[in-house]
Amino acid sequence: MATRSKTKTAYRHEHADKRPHATARYIRIATRKCTIVADLIRGKSVKEAQAILTYCPKAAAAPMLKVLNSAVANAENNLELNRDDLFVAEAFANQGPTLKRFRPRARGSASSILKRTSHLTVILDQQAK
Repeated sequence: MATRSKTKTAYRHEHADKRPHATARYIRIATRKCTIVADLIRGKSVKEAQAILTYCPKAAAAPMLKVLNSAVANAENNLELNRDDLFVAEAFANQGPTLKRFRPRARGSASSILKRTSHLTVILDQQAK
């Protein structure tokens, strides 16, 4: 049984981040590739970020666009915020678990292949008027 669980829960809810956000986990793209796309949209308005991601040739742009659209939908439906007042406050990619695979090599040996995954997060905020 946890000690002071009700007070800990109350503290956590009181100090929780109230900004709209969305997360996509276990995306099968390396984190270093996703970070490049996240850097493109950080600090931009939602409309501008969607335009950038729509025409960006990187593979990580499509999952990042889905996360951005999900965060906008969360802001509109859950917090009743206006879409035109939102901008991308934070966008980042954290490292997920790595899938380890092996490829056969010469003379009966094997070399390892690391298939990396990412967790994408987009946090929106309202522009000050």
